[in-house]
Amino acid sequence: MDNFKAFGNTLGTSFSTIGSTITPSLSRGFQYTKEQFGQAEDKTELPPDYIDLEKRVDALKQVHQKLLAVTSQYSNEAYDYPPNIKETFQDLGRTVSEKVQLLSSASTPAEAQAALTAPPTAKPQPKTFNHAIARASLASSQLLHQQHTGAGEDPLATALEKYALAEERVGEARLAQDAQIQSRFLAGWNTTLNTNLMFATRARRNVERTRLTLDSVKSRAKGTTWKLPGGTPREEQAGSDELSPEAQEEIEKAEDEFVTQTEEAVGVMKNVLDTPEPLRNLAELIAAQVEFHKKSYEILNELAPVIEGLQLQQEARSRE
Repeated sequence: MDNFKAFGNTLGTSFSTIGSTITPSLSRGFQYTKEQFGQAEDKTELPPDYIDLEKRVDALKQVHQKLLAVTSQYSNEAYDYPPNIKETFQDLGRTVSEKVQLLSSASTPAEAQAALTAPPTAKPQPKTFNHAIARASLASSQLLHQQHTGAGEDPLATALEKYALAEERVGEARLAQDAQIQSRFLAGWNTTLNTNLMFATRARRNVERTRLTLDSVKSRAKGTTWKLPGGTPREEQAGSDELSPEAQEEIEKAEDEFVTQTEEAVGVMKNVLDTPEPLRNLAELIAAQVEFHKKSYEILNELAPVIEGLQLQQEARSRE
């Protein structure tokens, strides 16, 4: 047992000797390891206000991550596109408005079919829920037109065509909303997360780095080293009053750096927490959504009496 204690004391002395020559980063590593294993006797405590700021910054970071995980879907055009439908390249070749214009000049079923399958003039049409409804409504309208043999037009076919045009306009409004949200909300929140909050994280790391440096310097100056079971820490000095002028100067230098980094981190974290940018970006998100729903309401509200009129006409004919 005595041999084991002697080994522990000898190893502690070796660590203390090494501690005076190792690099600062390695010294911080020793200090961190000691703290993890409960070997650190005096750990410098951070001010309560600083810890509160850290908690608030962490909460703000989580808020950004959670909301961006959902709203990032606004960058995906097909986020509401039905997964169960299969549209061909020809289906996506032209806009509904272009197809309706071509159909208006068709005089035979063959010309009408050619209008529906006309080669594309631009990039494929958007894959949104509203655009899909518009294309399905127009195709259904033409199916009814082709099979209609009575006088006049089939009222349901006419209604579906008008509905197709309206839904395409709603789909375009949705795309405009998405573009606004991407530029005025997602860009801002990603900047806050990846830049502002990153600066705060870097400042906090500097505080932790200088705190470990300070405690490692204190530990080395006071002769407190790694303790093994059965061993005792080497104590070269009895207290801070007996520290050499060189050791005292080294501690004061480390303390000054720690205080400086802590003050800088406090300033950075306060700037991140006090900036109105996230709230301004959120207001832009809501404004874009309001504009989309307003346009959608106006488009469908304009269409509703037209469809109702076609319904009343059909009911009147059925009673004749």
